[in-house]
Amino acid sequence: MGWEALAQWGDDAVRVEPLTGGVANDVWCVRVGGQLAVGRLGRRSDADLAWETDLLAYLDREGLTVPVPIPARDGRLFADGLVVMTYVEGGPPETPADWRRVADTLRELHRLTRDYPQRPGWRSSTDLLHAETGTKVDLTEMPAEGVARCRAAWARLAGRETRVVHGDPNPRNIRLTAERVALIDWDESHVDVPDLDLVLPGNAAGFDVDAYDIAAQASAAWEAAVCWDDDYSRKRLAEVRPL
Repeated sequence: MGWEALAQWGDDAVRVEPLTGGVANDVWCVRVGGQLAVGRLGRRSDADLAWETDLLAYLDREGLTVPVPIPARDGRLFADGLVVMTYVEGGPPETPADWRRVADTLRELHRLTRDYPQRPGWRSSTDLLHAETGTKVDLTEMPAEGVARCRAAWARLAGRETRVVHGDPNPRNIRLTAERVALIDWDESHVDVPDLDLVLPGNAAGFDVDAYDIAAQASAAWEAAVCWDDDYSRKRLAEVRPL
């Protein structure tokens, strides 16, 4: 349907300006009920969007600062591929102390999502030790030698507990104020080993040398696989240690 779906949030709902940073979706600042919000239009399935919007609503109830889905007039949290969410103010992390606050927030996310179900159609990094596909990952498209290197990196995570990971905690997806840390853009969130979220600038999560190496290698392998085949994914694959 496209952006005509925005009418389901009210006769006065309107797009204001596009927002940068989205790759898989069309993201705009919108006005709904007289308030600024964020609209994201994409091609994810209803099951996928239900998982994400339910997760955000749950995390909001538990006290994390996240974009909260705004219901359409009929109560649905998404319609025809469109999700409308609250606009979150703040700036990116800049100092080591900022990044330590981000690490603490990510750990709280992980604490809150023990035994959480996997996002429909997704696979975790350790699932991909045996599976070849899962949502945006298709290992059959990668060079066999690259797949072997990625799997060797993920094998070092085998047996770890899994939780919901944000999946892309880069500075563009973090909004800090003096009072709180907010995580936005949950398009890559899924259930996986929490350490993948915690490869942060300056080792803000405080890993020891071995743990940081395991997490960093697994993270590079994941980003190579999930983004394959572009310049960024090739750069990330080059960071994965040869066998």
